[in-house]
Amino acid sequence: MAHQAIDLGHFPEGLRLAEASVSGTRYQAACPRERALLKVVHAKALSAAGYVAESAKALLEAEQDLSAASDSDREPARVFFFSEASLAHETACALRDAGNLVGAAEQFQRSVRKRKATTFTRTHAVTLGYLGTAQARSGELESACATWTSALSAMERVQSGRTRNVARDIRATVAPYLGRVAGVNEIDDRAAEYLAANGK
Repeated sequence: MAHQAIDLGHFPEGLRLAEASVSGTRYQAACPRERALLKVVHAKALSAAGYVAESAKALLEAEQDLSAASDSDREPARVFFFSEASLAHETACALRDAGNLVGAAEQFQRSVRKRKATTFTRTHAVTLGYLGTAQARSGELESACATWTSALSAMERVQSGRTRNVARDIRATVAPYLGRVAGVNEIDDRAAEYLAANGK
């Protein structure tokens, strides 16, 4: 719920939910992987709400918890997916929301390298989309276009609200450069085609 609230822009509510999830005995009793998942969502909520220093501390705690996870741990099935790639993706989102685009791009790239793209195709495509936008916002439009090309290729096999949002974000980001920068029109056309084929 906290994750969804943040993604929908309800930052105070997202932070309230995230703080509730890391308070009390239930959180303390959780296995390291689950604590890492809960703490990185808390970090993302803190960043989105403007608490940058607190978010950095929570990111460090999440990293330490995931490092402590072991194959011998008794883990609930709901956390099977949470890996180094997942932590890097959420860390990148927190850094991006804090205005650290260079750090965000590095973590999105780490997530792309660590993720099993064939198993988690949708998340892989979304991560690439976010990476492209971070690169574009840092003035690296050529790199962004190359990244978005990979994102749109991965998205061809996926239909989801998140990938549609990525395609819309790509189009909004490239709009000021249409007809002015090489490769931008092709990216915009591909994103438009994806949206037309998968519902705007």
